[in-house]
Amino acid sequence: MRYAKFLPVFFCAFSLSAHAQLLTPKTTFTRADSLRGSNLSPFRNCYDINYYHLDIKFNIDQKSISGSNLFQFTATQDFKKLQFDLFANLKLEKVIYDGQPLPYTREFNSVFITFPKTITKGSKAGFTVYYSGNPTVAKHAPWDGGVVFAQDSLGKPWVATACEGMGASVWWPNKDQVADEVDSMLISISVPKGLKDVSNGRLRKITELKDGYTCFDWFVANPINNYDVAANIADYQHISDSYDGEKGKLTLDYWVLPEHVAKAKKQFGENVKPMLKSFEHWFGPYPWYEDGYKLVETPHLGMEHQSAVAYGNKYQNGYLGRDLSGTGWGLKWDFIVVHESGHEWFGNNITDKDPADMWIHEGFTNYSESLFTESYYGKQAGQEYVHGTRRAIQNDEPIIGTYNVNKEGSADMYYKGGNLLNMIRTVINDDDKWRQILRGLNKTFYHQTVTTEDVVGYINQQSGINLTSIFDQYLRYKNIPTLEFMFNNGQVLCRWIADVNGFTMPVKIRTKGGEYQFINPTTAFGPIALPGLTRENLEVDTFNYYIGVLID
Repeated sequence: MRYAKFLPVFFCAFSLSAHAQLLTPKTTFTRADSLRGSNLSPFRNCYDINYYHLDIKFNIDQKSISGSNLFQFTATQDFKKLQFDLFANLKLEKVIYDGQPLPYTREFNSVFITFPKTITKGSKAGFTVYYSGNPTVAKHAPWDGGVVFAQDSLGKPWVATACEGMGASVWWPNKDQVADEVDSMLISISVPKGLKDVSNGRLRKITELKDGYTCFDWFVANPINNYDVAANIADYQHISDSYDGEKGKLTLDYWVLPEHVAKAKKQFGENVKPMLKSFEHWFGPYPWYEDGYKLVETPHLGMEHQSAVAYGNKYQNGYLGRDLSGTGWGLKWDFIVVHESGHEWFGNNITDKDPADMWIHEGFTNYSESLFTESYYGKQAGQEYVHGTRRAIQNDEPIIGTYNVNKEGSADMYYKGGNLLNMIRTVINDDDKWRQILRGLNKTFYHQTVTTEDVVGYINQQSGINLTSIFDQYLRYKNIPTLEFMFNNGQVLCRWIADVNGFTMPVKIRTKGGEYQFINPTTAFGPIALPGLTRENLEVDTFNYYIGVLID
């Protein structure tokens, strides 16, 4: 979650000109972009990361970190050289393999190490990176990335990490590539005595160290993408609960500032279990029963950190008390609890292989807000909510970004993505089948990384409808299709105007006051058989379809 998720209200926080600069499309790319984003590099593809042990200390007074990360991997081919990532402003002290230091070179934010002998395909090996320094300080997290150093209302330290987009290597060394998720991970964070760290997964051990620090060991038993790995440091109070879900008893843990315990019990009590009930209904079982579900109060607004969702919505409904849809429905639930938890299914369980396909995270999760609304206030309410979010759509550039350079597409991936999925549901015209498709996506691609082609192919297969041209038009082009009607000597003709060759999409029309019926236009004019249809009484279902309409 970053600035793009809050496009409708960013004017309240920053100037239009500042955000215009942030949203300007990047059309040229550098060597640094390729090193950061490439899924094609042989120095990355040569190894599959299996396990990390991140073991670091936060010196809050100095705003610095120091420690190590153990990499354990399986070789996917014979090699002697590999790449990992660590921002250039952090000092790389040494890399140890088999008890000996390895030679390395640094290029921008990437590190290349050379082994003394060939690592053979199929073998397992490991190395440990020791580093230190002052990580980038996030000034407006989660809109920018890095580490937030703040204070609570009592003046005590309050620290959090948020690095989606920028990359986890802004604060710890890793294979900073979403296509390869580590299988499991131990996160050991040492903090000054009197503070607590809350990270992902299960708390295994707390160790009082001799230097006035306390070490918290958290173990993640499932695959996790790098930007989800989090450190949250404060004088936290713990609230525990549980939920009887589809896979049994799910632990619920809330870590909040002491002065907010009463508010947290009320707000989370009213929102978390209804959210889980709704999303397990629509998407299938919560994907991380082994790691539990946590909400962690943070000094930034929120982020979908797997099994440790960051929460900073100030214990109120809506998005900081506002309804992003403008319909009123968004004020009936806590936006951060619902939206960021929706990412546990789309973004964390199903993860894109390349940030260019970030719509898989954001489009489905934006749509999850509508489904949550539907679960408790009826289908019409859910449809009104998703329709209301259209006011944020810019149609400025394609939703899919540029591959292999860490380039996301348009911020329209959120609201346009949600409206696209609502149209796909309308075209399929079978709500039971649609629900099974959503659940099937999470089952079929459980704990996997995917591409747009994987997701669209699955929906095509399960629906029995070729929807590729619809997805292509809305994802790969900035324009929406226009439905053009021509009335000529008593005959009504219709066609689609679209960028995609051979574009077709069933759409609903009616005579005013009548029942909607589907028609199947193509990009060539064809006759419409609807008795009594005139220019004056033609109505197109632009409530469920985000399209243009042109009547000649």
